[in-house]
Amino acid sequence: MSNMQNLTELSITNNTSNKSLSVIIKVCVVIPFFCVFLFCIAIMLHIFASHRHYLDTSRYILFAYMLVNDALQLLSSVLLFLFVMGQVRLAIVYCIPLLFISTATFQNTPLILATMALERYIAIFYPLRPPPAWRSDRIWIIIVSLWSISCLFPIIDFSIGERDPSIDVLSTPVLCKTIVVNPSPLQTLFKAAVSVLFFAVVAVVILFTYVRILLETRKLRQDRLSVGKAMHTVLLHAFQLLLCMLAFTHPITETLIVLHTKWQPEDIAFFNYFCFILIPRFLSPLIYGF
Repeated sequence: MSNMQNLTELSITNNTSNKSLSVIIKVCVVIPFFCVFLFCIAIMLHIFASHRHYLDTSRYILFAYMLVNDALQLLSSVLLFLFVMGQVRLAIVYCIPLLFISTATFQNTPLILATMALERYIAIFYPLRPPPAWRSDRIWIIIVSLWSISCLFPIIDFSIGERDPSIDVLSTPVLCKTIVVNPSPLQTLFKAAVSVLFFAVVAVVILFTYVRILLETRKLRQDRLSVGKAMHTVLLHAFQLLLCMLAFTHPITETLIVLHTKWQPEDIAFFNYFCFILIPRFLSPLIYGF
């Protein structure tokens, strides 16, 4: 009986030790990666602020806005990741701001990509007299509109559905996860519908601008080189959109991993987070920026 108890205690100790080591490895992978990302973003923002030409160009103002948006998205995402890894529990009132920023900035990215593609369209078809809102001194109107739309859906998202009555918003500590804050199936359905809508609209906008610029190239009414560059830029936005859409592949990858490996659920969740959320968000602005 004593030997059996010792073996059980040893097994529990080993499992706890393995889980702790796994958490340390995951944190040590994510943190340096995130620091490199922030360093690159800081360099690009410094270059943007140091050159008057960039400050007077709508295209680069929108790009700087995208850099800030992606930095906020990854910052909130990494903080939520660290809280979950460390099993840090907070009252819902403190979790919601982080979840709100993470959701709003995630929804904002495709809108920014669509806006940047439209900016190239405007620059090609209205080079001398662009619409007032697209001028560099008024582009902030479009930026505020994008941010307002992105914030509207998280507000609706967190408002619908029923919460657990046993959880007090101000005092009950919980893990900072959307499914914990609002486990309603209606919320999951709403979020999926909004995400599909956002990305579908952006895909249509990018396709429209690319086709129109392609037709303009064939007409040769303008400098072929500048129109060709605009086409390449729009294609790059399409690639950035594909990178963002990788975040929606986790049900497929999770199923494949479960079928072919014996990974623990937390390891599968980390693999999906690192490969399909963190890395695409890291690559998207860097590819376009450099």
